[in-house]
Amino acid sequence: MLRNGDSSYPPGRRSGDDIIRRLSRTFSHRTEPEDKEESSSDDSGTEDDNTSDSTKVDEWRLTAEVKKAQRNDPADGRRLGITWKDLTVKVVPSDASLQENALSQFNIPQVVRESRHKKPLRTILDSSFGCVKPGEMLLVLGRPGSGCSTLLKMLANKRKGYAQVEGDVRYGTLSDKEARPYRGYIVMNTEDELFYPTLTVGETMDFATRLNVPETLPKDVNSQEEFRQGFKTFLLDSMGIGHTTDTRVGNEFVRGVSGGERKRVSIIETLSNKGSSITCWDNSTRGLDASTALEYTRALRSITDAFGCATIVTLYQAGNGIFDLFDKVLVLDDGKQVYYGPREQARSFMEEQGFICDDAANVADFLTGVTVPSERKIQDGFESRFPRNNLELQQAYNQCPIKTVMERELDYPTSEEAKMYTREFCESVRLDKSKSLGKLSPMTVSFPAQVRACVIRQYQILWGDKATFIIKQGSTIVQALIGGSLFYNAPANSSGLFVKGGALFLALLFNALVAMSEVTDSYAGRPILAKHKNFAFYNPAAFCIAQIAADVPIIFFQVSSFLLILYWMTALKATAAAFFTCWFVVYVVTFVMTAFFRMVGAAFSNFDAASKVSGFAVSALIMYTGYMIPKPSMHPWFVWIYWIDPLAYGFESLLANEFKNTTIPCANNNLVPNYLPQYQNSSHQACAGVGGAASFATEVPGEAYLASLSYAPSRIWRNVGILFAWWALFVVLTIFFTLRWNDAAGSGGMLLIPRERQKEASQHLTPNRDEEAQSDEKGPSSHTPQKVEESNAVQEQVEENLVRNTSVFTWRNLSYVVKTPTGDRTLLDNVHGYVKPGMLGALMGSSGAGKTTLLDVLAQRKTDGTIHGEILVDGRPLPVSFQRSAGYCEQLDVHEPYATVREALEFSALLRQSRETPRAEKLAYVDTIIDLLELRDLEHTLIGQVGAGLSVEQRKRVTIGVELVSKPSILIFLDEPTSGLDGQAAYNTVRFLRKLADVGQAVLVTIHQPSAQLFAQFDTLLLLAHGGKTVYFGDIGDNAETIREYFGRYDAACPRAANPAEHMIDVVSGHHHHGHDWHQIWLNSPEAARMNQDLDSLITGARNRDPGTKDDGHEFATSLWTQTKLVTHRMNVSLFRNVDYTNNKFALHIGSALFNGFSFWMIGDSVGDQQLVLFALFNFIFVAPGVIAQLQPLFIERRDIYETREKKSKMYSWIAFVTGLIVSEIPYLIICSVLYFVCFYYTCGLPSASSKAGAVFFVMLVYEFIYTGIGQFIAAYAPNAVFASLVNPLLIGTLVSFCGVLVPYAQITAFWRYWMYWMNPFNYLMGSLLVFTNWDKNVQCTESEFAIFDPPAGQTCAQYLEAWLGGPGARNNLINPAAEAGCRVCQYRTGADYLSTVNLNAYYYGWRNAAICVIFALSSYSLVYLLMKLRTKASKKAE
Repeated sequence: MLRNGDSSYPPGRRSGDDIIRRLSRTFSHRTEPEDKEESSSDDSGTEDDNTSDSTKVDEWRLTAEVKKAQRNDPADGRRLGITWKDLTVKVVPSDASLQENALSQFNIPQVVRESRHKKPLRTILDSSFGCVKPGEMLLVLGRPGSGCSTLLKMLANKRKGYAQVEGDVRYGTLSDKEARPYRGYIVMNTEDELFYPTLTVGETMDFATRLNVPETLPKDVNSQEEFRQGFKTFLLDSMGIGHTTDTRVGNEFVRGVSGGERKRVSIIETLSNKGSSITCWDNSTRGLDASTALEYTRALRSITDAFGCATIVTLYQAGNGIFDLFDKVLVLDDGKQVYYGPREQARSFMEEQGFICDDAANVADFLTGVTVPSERKIQDGFESRFPRNNLELQQAYNQCPIKTVMERELDYPTSEEAKMYTREFCESVRLDKSKSLGKLSPMTVSFPAQVRACVIRQYQILWGDKATFIIKQGSTIVQALIGGSLFYNAPANSSGLFVKGGALFLALLFNALVAMSEVTDSYAGRPILAKHKNFAFYNPAAFCIAQIAADVPIIFFQVSSFLLILYWMTALKATAAAFFTCWFVVYVVTFVMTAFFRMVGAAFSNFDAASKVSGFAVSALIMYTGYMIPKPSMHPWFVWIYWIDPLAYGFESLLANEFKNTTIPCANNNLVPNYLPQYQNSSHQACAGVGGAASFATEVPGEAYLASLSYAPSRIWRNVGILFAWWALFVVLTIFFTLRWNDAAGSGGMLLIPRERQKEASQHLTPNRDEEAQSDEKGPSSHTPQKVEESNAVQEQVEENLVRNTSVFTWRNLSYVVKTPTGDRTLLDNVHGYVKPGMLGALMGSSGAGKTTLLDVLAQRKTDGTIHGEILVDGRPLPVSFQRSAGYCEQLDVHEPYATVREALEFSALLRQSRETPRAEKLAYVDTIIDLLELRDLEHTLIGQVGAGLSVEQRKRVTIGVELVSKPSILIFLDEPTSGLDGQAAYNTVRFLRKLADVGQAVLVTIHQPSAQLFAQFDTLLLLAHGGKTVYFGDIGDNAETIREYFGRYDAACPRAANPAEHMIDVVSGHHHHGHDWHQIWLNSPEAARMNQDLDSLITGARNRDPGTKDDGHEFATSLWTQTKLVTHRMNVSLFRNVDYTNNKFALHIGSALFNGFSFWMIGDSVGDQQLVLFALFNFIFVAPGVIAQLQPLFIERRDIYETREKKSKMYSWIAFVTGLIVSEIPYLIICSVLYFVCFYYTCGLPSASSKAGAVFFVMLVYEFIYTGIGQFIAAYAPNAVFASLVNPLLIGTLVSFCGVLVPYAQITAFWRYWMYWMNPFNYLMGSLLVFTNWDKNVQCTESEFAIFDPPAGQTCAQYLEAWLGGPGARNNLINPAAEAGCRVCQYRTGADYLSTVNLNAYYYGWRNAAICVIFALSSYSLVYLLMKLRTKASKKAE
């Protein structure tokens, strides 16, 4: 393997050389003429280290393919190399930001004062330099937050999101601007795995390889498809995941391949990039076990050598086997470059400064730990002069000869070699690229090929997530059936006008609302699109076009199934022309609305803003469609919305299509006089309240009716043309916005301090504070002996206060079986073991051996499956209080994000320590734990989310603290407390657990691939093999001697230099299996016999003593009242700080109230205005969907915290949980109803008498509670937020349909009228609001609303209409009783007459309905309790 700083291969290389070259051509699909290879070499390189490397490549199992590929390849090399100098990166500082709360955000003077102080930029990378030539590998090391990822982003040419970047980076001879068109060849694999979870591994790789087929194919390949298939197989094989081809990729919520396999998919996706010339790998071994990580690094080494690319890698917890594969090392500390030079000189450089590196230690961890006081060891004689911090270390490096040597490489870009390589590189890119692409395009395949690949993937995504797709289409059909039965058989006379209008409106509205989910989808796919854009896979425009192409058949199916049902059930015009016109218009409108919501999703950088805009746009578009407010009644200041509303153009076309060339006879209440036998002569009747009706007429031509709404049949197809124009505009804007998407770079994490805790926390706001609290180490040394003594004294006092533990915990013959589709599966197989006070036990095994399962079973956390065996405490069965007396730190750090560290610990202490302990004593114990965990600096910072809040390692300490403050009296379980941490953080965590065990706690830990140092901290080991079988249980011994001896006895001796922990796992998981059945060996070993004896004596001994743990017999430590108080207080504080949530709520209410109020400004008193009152109030219902969509994710997030951790450790009951969630919302609901009422009520000109206004306010307040209850009870039972968001429209849509507004009570189909109408809260809500606002209003007809007709000759109007006004027409108003011609009849006298048509017959209905609304509010809250109870399952006990 190449170890010199040179980029080419000297003539007399060992036999590994030709293999290496062939390898290169598999990855680059290129070959280089043999003579070229020789001529470009120079002899400056020195060979070293050529012992085992050649064999590592030799063994590679893909050599045959490599040789074949080498003989057939058409282009020159593509080596480039990278050089950078004086690279400095600055960001807007974010050491500690203040988290405002619901009140402080309105403190305007404070906001102004603080915005004046502009913070100076913070430097996160300070004048870094370096050079990685073709064929070299550089390892970048540093603690989290020291700038490693930033350096990699700069080298991968990703500069967005940083405030300022200075310095020069050269790719070969190209500057960073010149290198932009080659971004597919300069790539970075980030730490996140971003995939569509429902695609399989094979589909994901199909997509990647389709977009990377070169234009010029190798000679032996006949077609692009043949090349692609071969390349895909090679990639899957290279990381050994060929067997997962048909498995979903998955994520946290969708089951798929394991975490390690998902990491490998992301590795080969990066490798699929046409053999990149420069690759950066950011912590790509996270989640891989040690042997896989080593295999991966070997693959990188061979690719790099073979193919002459430059490889730059950052790693955490890198073992020495991995470290030795690199050429150069660069160490960063807080942005300062403290070492950069050859790998083999790094350790000796640090040792020359006075630091000690243990033989067994990981050199990489040693290099990053030298600036951390708690970790470094100093040689004798250096105590006064070793570099104490990164500045002093950087100074030492600057004076060192290594630096001078390394600086000579910085003129590489001007060398002839670099110029030649750059020319070859540009030429090879030209050969790769499709001829149809522009010169500056970074893509490889042609635009049509990109679209085709994206379309195929779009269908695969839909097919992969069939459940959501089927629910969507199923709910479309259900909604169509409900709508069809609601508008069933609309009469072909004037009574059917409103109903048919409603049916056509629903056809547009429902399909527009389904399209709203595009906004959410836009954010789900965005990080993936940004990643592929960086890889130059496809132009984002291809993605947008593919989405549209995939929509065509889906929307076709959706609209057809919806309209076929609705159109014919409503009995709309029964001609083929009318039906297909209607279908086509709805189809086009649905397309336009889908494009509109996609555009909104693409236009905003975060989901909150987009959801506000889309929610508001929906209400505006619906209101100005022309159904609620007819076009002539719209106010001039908002009528422009009508002209830009696609739904309005569609609605006009649908109504014109339905009513053109028809005659509408007036009937029922629209014909005056009517019903009685003496009034059947049409020459003495007239239409009343039908738009477009002429005086003296009893029927209306369809065209006249349309003209009264300012519609015209001639505009049907004009409108379709306008809709296509809107569609084109939205698509163009979507593409425009999508092209501007970026993957967020930026400054990494920050601490958040709640505004009300600012004073207590002010000492932590010092700038540039390192998270390890080494402020006194950053400047010149201030470690006086006195200080050290003080801190030791504090430490001892802390240890005095810790709870001692005397219980012995044992388990025997423990088996756990779960049911799977293929039959029963055993996850644990007769496991034995024990934990005693003062013992730190490690539980180990390869991935999938059942480590976490065993912990879950022991800690009583399983809710399904069957458990056999015995689990005893002090030789007795588990007490009732066991779940809260044992601490369990799960692998994921689940916390309330808006609590501070101290609040989280106090909450746990108050709820989990015994009810006999005084409150003051519980809080004092919290202080003890805060000191022990070194959290004093952070006690007033919010836990937050990762990225904004505590770092991974700090969160881990909080998780441990939350369990410790509960004074666990039996033992503490920890599941993988070190995964995802860097070497130092992992060491700190285990060191701390050791400290606990030393004061008498019993601790059991599962641990993933510990370093030799970590492993040495443990006392005993339980080692499991696949299937939960025991392979070893017993002491580890000093320096792991006992275990070495055990495995050595069965010829699997551990080499001296090897890490015993890695060696054991290799042995039992089959890499060095030696053909042994290790489980059987264990069962027959003397150690197993001794363990069984120990177990017996422990159990009998413990039975004869008093139990160490007193069981108080309570399930929870505190009373229900105390639980409820504490939980409610926590929820209140959390909502108070959650400014985004409360502001969204307020904005939604104020916005929609003002919009409603001004749209229905000062409603008049004509007959038509009665309908406007109805719709103005009806629109109040629609604040619910927006607020519910926000409330449910929050509820489900809280529920997940409760179910994953707090419920299982018996902190508090589900009753307290639900009460806390409900009560904390109440103050905000009251404020919201006040805001809505004030902004809406008076602008509409509704009656201002306090008896009316007060009653309306009361009903509005009750409605806030009703819809919150509905949203919460759906969320209480929904498995996830997506499911909840699919249930909402169905439930709310049904309630809205049957509340008597869209179809009056008398016209609702009998089936629904007798139960759904009466069970519907919205019916009572609308009823009471209408009664209070409209009952006493006098109605004045406008000229066009009068029914005008002549009485029979010789009669006055009063005489002719006497029987009518005394009977069926009692509510009509005859204006001119004495006239003998042209009688003028108005339909209503007062609002009460109008309300009788919507089934409101007396004023007392108002208060009756208000009271029923209160009952609905209470019952929707009681449903929250009920559904939460149904969700809560008991834990399984051992049988």
